[in-house]
Amino acid sequence: MAQAAQEITGVSYPPAGTYELDPSHTEVSFVARHMLTKIRGRFTEFSGSIEVGETPESSSAQVDVQTGSVQTNFEQRDNHLKSADFFESDEYPVMSFRSTAVRHTGDTSFELDGDLTIKDVTKAITLKGEFNGWGKDPMDNTKIFAEASTTVEREEWDLTWNVAVETGGFLVGKKVDIVIDVEAVKVG
Repeated sequence: MAQAAQEITGVSYPPAGTYELDPSHTEVSFVARHMLTKIRGRFTEFSGSIEVGETPESSSAQVDVQTGSVQTNFEQRDNHLKSADFFESDEYPVMSFRSTAVRHTGDTSFELDGDLTIKDVTKAITLKGEFNGWGKDPMDNTKIFAEASTTVEREEWDLTWNVAVETGGFLVGKKVDIVIDVEAVKVG
């Protein structure tokens, strides 16, 4: 028997249960400053799930990202990011996020507090997100769609490599924008 959708503040809320990230329709990406331009990158290998509760506040999320899967469309930079100067992918192959709280902040907006661990350093962050809806795909799978982002100071996770440039400032900016676009399928 199909579960009836409920509405929360006029928004159709998905059925409670476990939803796994669909890697072919989900993107974990970042934007960082390189001198005066922005470099965009993404991670191609990750797994995770969202536990949709009976209310938004009783929901949770967790994601594991393979640091060695970083791609910025420039192999030399990708290899540098995997090196001891940044992610140390050989020693720390996984970075993770585990939510600790969810706040419904508006019609479709939410905040997701959690712990981000990179290189065995764990710091609390808050993702600001948008619930984009839910529905059935052509194969009758229930899916949810959301996006979330935050800005972090990379040095807090021991990602400190940098070089001063002649014109002043540094080669790599300290702030990194993290952007996650999610499509997840109900598995339980």
